[in-house]
Amino acid sequence: MDRSGLIEAVTRKVADGDAPSAEQIGRIVDAVFGTVEDAGAIAEALKEGVTVTLLGFGSFHDEDGEVGLRPGKALDEFVHGRVG
Repeated sequence: MDRSGLIEAVTRKVADGDAPSAEQIGRIVDAVFGTVEDAGAIAEALKEGVTVTLLGFGSFHDEDGEVGLRPGKALDEFVHGRVG
């Protein structure tokens, strides 16, 4: 899934009368994950040595100069078909 696909998926997930537009969600995605030109909040935190933890999803961390995602229990179980 690329950026556009992520924006479309999020837009569908929050679709209701008061939901943000796809353009607004795109700005949110960019603010969280960043773009080539501007770092997002996760990248900025990692650069400062901070681990970013999203409960249930996992944590982004910098370990020995390598940035990675340690999946949370809920994400791991969903991806591996242990919850529906």
